[in-house]
Amino acid sequence: MKKTILFIHSAGPQERKKGSSNLSAYLEKELRDKFQFVMPKMPNPENPEYVLWKNQLEKELNMINGEVILVGHSLGGSVLLKYLSEESCNITFRGLFIIAAPYWGLDEDWQSKDFTLQSSFEGNLPVIPNLFLYHSRDEDIVPFKHHKSYAEKFPQATLREIEGRQHLFHNGLPILVNDIESL
Repeated sequence: MKKTILFIHSAGPQERKKGSSNLSAYLEKELRDKFQFVMPKMPNPENPEYVLWKNQLEKELNMINGEVILVGHSLGGSVLLKYLSEESCNITFRGLFIIAAPYWGLDEDWQSKDFTLQSSFEGNLPVIPNLFLYHSRDEDIVPFKHHKSYAEKFPQATLREIEGRQHLFHNGLPILVNDIESL
């Protein structure tokens, strides 16, 4: 049986060639022979609310059997971290891959009660043997300092600092494919 990759997309429009659509299509194309993909459309992505995304994520997780690889892009990464640190689930997670995720509450430009993590959230995460963080050094949507904040919370994580300004990774992220395949 193939392992499942659950991909949680970014906020904003998700139509073809927008938001996380190119990145998720790239991952599915590159990995579909080895993995089953679950890529739900999250509720109201242009005006997201955590409780709605949490409920959708919970629904998706309840339908999956076996080991799961979680991939969260931008807001999707923030939602995965918040959910995993606040809720309990009886699933074995093989890996957690967080791409260009905002660290809510980091500074005045990134405030959201809905998405802000609890203090010491990292101690509440379930055991996940493989944690990877990806971020472009010069991107202007979610500044690189967010990546550095997560890196401080997760000294065990593999850090992938990408050259350039990419946030949406329209042409894919080959190193992510390699990292998933290496599990």
